[in-house]
This record gives sequence, structure tokens and C-alpha cells, in this order.
Amino acid sequence: GKIDILIGTHRLLQRDVGFHDLGLLIVDEEQRFGVTHKERLKKFRAEVDILTLTATPIPRTLHMSLTGMRDLSVIETAPVDRLAIRTYVTRFDDDLLREAILRELRRGGQVYFVHNRVQTIGAMADHLKALVPEAKISVGHGQMAEKDLENVMLDFIEGKSNLLLASTIIENGLDIPRANTIIINRADCFGLSQLYQLRGRVGRSDRRAYAYLLIPGEAALTREARERLKVLQELTELGAGFRIASHDLELRGAGDLLGGKQSGPIAAIGFELYTELLEETIDRLRGKEREEVIDPEIRLGLSAFLPEKYLPDPNQRLQFYQRMAAAEEESELFDLAEELRDRYGELPGAAELLLGTMKLRILLKQLKIELMEYDGRQLSLLFHASTQVSPDRIRQLLTEQPDRYRFSADYRMTIALGRLSTADLLLQSRKELVSLTTAPAAEAR
Repeated sequence: GKIDILIGTHRLLQRDVGFHDLGLLIVDEEQRFGVTHKERLKKFRAEVDILTLTATPIPRTLHMSLTGMRDLSVIETAPVDRLAIRTYVTRFDDDLLREAILRELRRGGQVYFVHNRVQTIGAMADHLKALVPEAKISVGHGQMAEKDLENVMLDFIEGKSNLLLASTIIENGLDIPRANTIIINRADCFGLSQLYQLRGRVGRSDRRAYAYLLIPGEAALTREARERLKVLQELTELGAGFRIASHDLELRGAGDLLGGKQSGPIAAIGFELYTELLEETIDRLRGKEREEVIDPEIRLGLSAFLPEKYLPDPNQRLQFYQRMAAAEEESELFDLAEELRDRYGELPGAAELLLGTMKLRILLKQLKIELMEYDGRQLSLLFHASTQVSPDRIRQLLTEQPDRYRFSADYRMTIALGRLSTADLLLQSRKELVSLTTAPAAEAR
């Protein structure tokens, strides 16, 4: 207990390392840790507060945060005087490379050139020396002797070389304000978060920085590579890491909840269904009766959504959609509406319709009605076999208003409404559902 703060590598997570009274564990660059390390972190979690930091969370970590399994805070405020990095996706072209490198050298800066094939990095060094003889080139990669690599990095940091040709070993940890141009060869072979991390090596001062992502040509790109490069080229503003990680989640999938994969689909069925199946299996093994959850479908022909102009951030929109879908009581929807008004202003019509539709959904779930559909003349309700609507109440409605209510053998009730405006349709649909909860006259007595 003589040391208050200990800074170290993965070595601190080994089983033979013990602590006197550990209270807080901070993990930087979370995306660099594998599943084994994270399993070790879980053992700390019961008695230790853990804070993980990353510019680009891996898909599983991000998905767990978005679904509420982990708390998430996003810092989007950039350091003072930082400028966005100008990003270009282009074919490998000697004239362009020479121009980009010389422009940086003329303003007294330094250049990173990322070439991630150790077998051919020597040939690339020769090519660059012939192309830009004015540059002082040094070469570094992970297969070099530790001392040699250290000398290469120190020479670059001290300004003895001004072009560092390296593998992805430079991805993390380098902070050199003079280095403001990075050229990444065969950028189509890198992952989205990896490209974002590499691009982040430049632009660490008040100077404009440039990133060139070199590709063999559009025709040679896979669809996934084209999507990755498009995202990186479009999201260049400061603080874009969270949005880039969200796109990475969409492109790669969320990984396994219990397994070793930190990206990829969960057996191609999706996180929510996977979780539901897992809970069902656990309950069955415990001999516990599990009530079937109804997920009602609503087809009213309404334009009910959160407009992009009202809520521009796609991740925020996704979170609000998820929170609305998870609401069990109308009071929760009321709170969400107040939060939207407070953060983004008065609700547009489409958002009001979405909230109205979600209120209907809560009633449908409570009554165990699987489908509500409106065809312009009549409202159709499809009851689940275990519906909470009293058969006596259905009989009463059919008897009292046979021209308006009909019931078929497939548990479907149709209600004649005629043509209604959007507002009237929502109001009348709600009235019909509330009417179904009313006790029949015989029971009321």
C-alpha cells in the first residue's frame, strides 16, 4: 500500500499480481485489449470501479453501452485550436505523393507513411528515396530489434528524420505536433477504427493536417472496403470517433455476448433475439414458467418517426427509438417527450405521431393484441390466444353494435370507422382499445 497510483501495461492483469486495496482501475485504449484481458477485468468489477477509455470502442463494447448494459459517456469537445483533418481517398500516384510530402516538409513538418507489409517495406523505402530525395527517411516496424526501433522513433521525435515509413506500430501512443501529414498505403485493407486511430496520429497541434488513404483503384475495392473509406472521408469533423464506431458496429456486427468474438453477428440472429432466446433457455432449465411477450405490429399508414432535421445525430435517434420501444408505461413516453423538447425544441408532427403510436403499442402489449391495422375504412385487431380482453366484453360489443363490430374464427376483430384524419385515427384507435378493457355490463353489476 505504499504506492497510490500505478501505471502499467497488460502485465498488471496477470494472476500473480495482487493489490493491497485497489479502488479504481482505468483502462486506456480499450480497443487494444483482447477477450482474455477483459475476462480478467470482470473479476475486478465486483469490488473495483472500472473506467475504460477509447476513441473507437469495439463493436461489442459499443453495443453493450447502447443497450444499457454498460454506462457510456461521450466527450466531443476538441482541444483548443485543433482543426479537422482533411482526408482524401485516392489511387497510388507518384506525383501526388511527392507533392503531398514536399508541401509538409516545406512548412517544417514531418510525414508518416504507413506500409503494413514488412516483406516489402524495404522496397517502398527505396521507392520513396528516389521519389523524394529531399526527405530524410527512417524505417520502423514491429519485427525490428527493440533497441533499433527505439532509435528510429527517437530520431523522428527529435526531428533527425522527417519521413517515418512504418507499419501500424505507430497506431497508438505517438504525439508529435510537427507531424501533420499521414499517407496510408492500401487503406482498403484496414479496419474502420484502425484507420481512424492512424489518422489521429496527425493534427495534434493548431496546424491543418492531411490524411491520404491510398487504394489500388475503385474497381478493386470490396463493398465493405468502399463503405469504410466512405465513412472515414465523410466524418472528418472533430469528435467524430463515436459516430465512426457506430458505423463500425453497423458494418461488422456486435459480436458474441458470452463468447470470444468482439465483432460479427451473433449467429446471424441479432442481439435482441439472442438475448431473448438465452433467457427462455435459462428459465426452461430452471423449470420456470415464462409468460410470452407480445411485440405488437401497428399498420396505420402514418408517417411516424424522428426527423433527421430535428435530431441530426443518428446515434441519438437510435437511442430514443430504443427507449420508446422499451417503454412499459405511458409516463415513460411522457418523460421522453419532455426530454426531446428540452434538448431539441418543440416536437415536429412526425415525432408527435411516433409518440402517439408508441402509446397505442403499450396498450396493445397489455391486452396481448398482435396486430392493429387500418385500411382506410375499418380497424382490424388480431388477438393473441392468451389475450387479456374478456370474451364477454367481445360478445357484448358484437351484440350491441353488430353493424360496427365483427369477429372471425382466426381471433380477428374488425371495427368500422370510415375515413378519418390522422389525428382522429390515433384518438379513435385509442378509444377502441380502452373500450375493450371495460367490464361487460353483466360483470359490472
